[in-house]
Amino acid sequence: MPHSEPYITDAASVSAELGVDPEVGLSAASAAERLAEHGPNELRAKKPVPLWRKILKQFQDPLVYLLFVAMAIALAAWWAEGGESVPVDTIVIGLIVLANAALGFSQESRAESAVAALASMTAATSTVLRDGRQAQVPSAELVPGDVLLLAEGDAVGADARLVTATSLTVQEASLTGESEASTKDPRTLEGTIALGDRANMVFKGTAVVQGVGTAVVTATGMDTEMGSIADMLDRTEQEESPLETEVARVSRLLGALVVAIALLVMGTLAVLYRVDSAEDLVDILLLGVSLAVAAVPEGLPAILSLVLAIGVQHLARRNAIMKNLHSVETLGAASVICSDKTGTLTRNEMTIQRVLTDAGEVKLSGVGYDPAAGGVESGSEAALELARDVVFGGAVANNAQLDADGIIGDPTEAAFLVAWPKLADERDPGALHRRAEVPFNSDRKMMSVLTDTHVFSKGAPDVLAQRCARLQTAAGPVEFSAEHRRKWAEVIEDLSAQGYRTLGVAGGDAAGDELVEDGLTFLGVVAIIDPPRTEAMAALQQAHDAGIRTLMITGDHPATAHKIATDLGLTKTDHALSGLELDQLDEEGFRAAVQEVDVYARVTPAHKLRIVDMLQEKGAVVAMTGDGVNDAPALKSADIGVAMGITGTEVTKEAATLILADDNYATIVAAVDRGRGIFDNIAKFLRYLLSSNMGEVITVFFGVVLATWLGLSQPGSEEVALPLLATQILWINLVTDSGPALAMGVDPADEDIMKRRPRDPKKPIIDRDMWKRVLFVGSIMGAATLLTIDIFLPGGFVEGHHTLDTARTAGFTALVFAQLFNAFNARSTFRSAFHRMFNNHWLWASVLLGIALQVAVVNLPVLQTAFGTTALSLEQWFVAIAMASTVLWAEELVKVVRRARRREA
Repeated sequence: MPHSEPYITDAASVSAELGVDPEVGLSAASAAERLAEHGPNELRAKKPVPLWRKILKQFQDPLVYLLFVAMAIALAAWWAEGGESVPVDTIVIGLIVLANAALGFSQESRAESAVAALASMTAATSTVLRDGRQAQVPSAELVPGDVLLLAEGDAVGADARLVTATSLTVQEASLTGESEASTKDPRTLEGTIALGDRANMVFKGTAVVQGVGTAVVTATGMDTEMGSIADMLDRTEQEESPLETEVARVSRLLGALVVAIALLVMGTLAVLYRVDSAEDLVDILLLGVSLAVAAVPEGLPAILSLVLAIGVQHLARRNAIMKNLHSVETLGAASVICSDKTGTLTRNEMTIQRVLTDAGEVKLSGVGYDPAAGGVESGSEAALELARDVVFGGAVANNAQLDADGIIGDPTEAAFLVAWPKLADERDPGALHRRAEVPFNSDRKMMSVLTDTHVFSKGAPDVLAQRCARLQTAAGPVEFSAEHRRKWAEVIEDLSAQGYRTLGVAGGDAAGDELVEDGLTFLGVVAIIDPPRTEAMAALQQAHDAGIRTLMITGDHPATAHKIATDLGLTKTDHALSGLELDQLDEEGFRAAVQEVDVYARVTPAHKLRIVDMLQEKGAVVAMTGDGVNDAPALKSADIGVAMGITGTEVTKEAATLILADDNYATIVAAVDRGRGIFDNIAKFLRYLLSSNMGEVITVFFGVVLATWLGLSQPGSEEVALPLLATQILWINLVTDSGPALAMGVDPADEDIMKRRPRDPKKPIIDRDMWKRVLFVGSIMGAATLLTIDIFLPGGFVEGHHTLDTARTAGFTALVFAQLFNAFNARSTFRSAFHRMFNNHWLWASVLLGIALQVAVVNLPVLQTAFGTTALSLEQWFVAIAMASTVLWAEELVKVVRRARRREA
């Protein structure tokens, strides 16, 4: 790094001190050595949580504290009774605590790994010179001496000393607090200058708003200005998503309810039975504690995070990279997609097919970015001569790069580099020395460069024509008359109506060192084809079927936009609404237009932002695509900001929620499909967990209250009768909760998921209908379990002749199997459990594992001792499973009624 402050040292000296030629950049080998020396270009991260703290966290839960209390009670009772036998209850509860902690730790670790993988997918990149060529590298790999190539929309990857700057402005609010963008100038400064006034420096964490420039990296990582105030980045606490808030609220509500029920059960037991021994007291206390622990789905937050992480990873494999796990719930509720045209609805294979000049037209063959895949198809010699000047001018006023690996830069600019060799001109556009540049931006809609002898400009033909005084003809330049302008306007309108994107090219003699963009000579127009994506039409229809409205919002000519939209079936209107027309509307007119018009052209980022706001005002959940730096406000304002992964700027990617790795509209629709599926799956496992836990609560509560009627207790008996033992309740929680819930989190989506209307984001996921179903299913589970116990016991509703241990084991088994049956119930509110029953292999694996574990706990002597079970005969197994299956059949009947009502509605 430089010994003196770079801003008071001239750029050449800074470069020499860092051992780099700004025209060539570092070599790959030198960059690797410096990376090893200086380390990654990253700010100091929060200290990683030590493994022991992650493990300890699994035990820092009120419900786990209750289990520790239960262990202490059981251990005290064992000690009071002489401590001669093994303290089975204490050991079993301790093992269950450990097993739950291991499960929670595993789930959180998997979720953390998934989030880390997603973070690496969205890592920022920088454009640098390496070995004399442009290259895209991860910003984390920047090293002192790297030559940054800065352009509009770039996130500055490191602190750097400017070497060149053309109309360069940088937003430095994140560093200096100044809201106005800072204008940059590479001239050397004198004296001690405040950070915000160092115009010849750019800093890590800032964003290029406009212009271009080159800069030599002077500091990376914690040595940067941002690194010196790195703690500033950690000030903001991440807010909980609506889904997280709702799940936390339900967990608290359920916890309070269950603790109250547990206290009521313990009180009832104490009143109904004489508690005259430590063993009776321990049984009652353990039952209450175990009921509270088992009935609250304490693993729900970890399961939710893991299911979201797995779902977002699936999205990433489909080229949709979601930056925030909990944004999935918003994605699934999208009702409007505001999409750009170029590259999103079209293939972004910018190919110049026609070059129009005053002397006539030249047609070029070939599609894509391979210059060898085409040539001149037709055109007169005079037209060809002028066409060479048109394409040459566009290739000079150009910042793209073409090589064997593809293109770097704007695809439209690359189209000129591809077309140039087809015209067989010996001039080399790259050989001209560029003295100045006025870059393109969405407001100017043109760019210009100044060489030693000429000015070359390219841009929107209507904009460029206003800068021209002359027209190039075969005989030489002539006055650009009103008649000429009218004819060219007709040509451009006709080309746009055919779906071509048009760019004008102009030139002029250099007037000293100043780049003057007025009084130019209009050279001609290129017609660029960018065919619609073949998959876009099907995706648009899918979005329409899903109740999602699609708007095309583009900076292209209205006729071009309307033609592409019509070809894709996106609109049935007769024209596109232009930005100029939008400006002429009052507030009510604008609001009405947004509700009716599907295609907008020649719009500015300000128009995009206003359209988003109007749609949201009407209650729409809006996804907005963008690629330029000026799109960032609209992306931030939208419910789902969608950045282009290929053509999008770093600033846009930072502002977005979703990044498209393939810039494809169909990927947005696929992401909405997946988002809806993820949200559906969350609802499935919530139904499953809550109804299953409700079944446990009802079983124990009514088992105690109705003990005499069920045969659990004989009239006048003083023995404490429990429908289930504390350890059995904890076992059920361990075996049936996490596995099936996680499996439902990856359940294949229903076939009709994209035939439904978008979900109302204001509607809670756990609504009144879900609570009704939870209570219904829980009641069936409880009744089936208690009737199973009654069947085997003497007395009660059904006369039996087995021991309490056998009856309790049968009821215990029935409740386990009822919850496993419920896993298939919970997959849909309307569809039969038998519909596509075998398409979730993970669910079957978790159910079969649960069955195997239950067989083991009933039959293995060591587990019989631990959980108070006894072996069951085949007939007894059959009765327990048959009773458990009533949960399945009852829900099937209810679903028949639901489907009938939905058909009638």
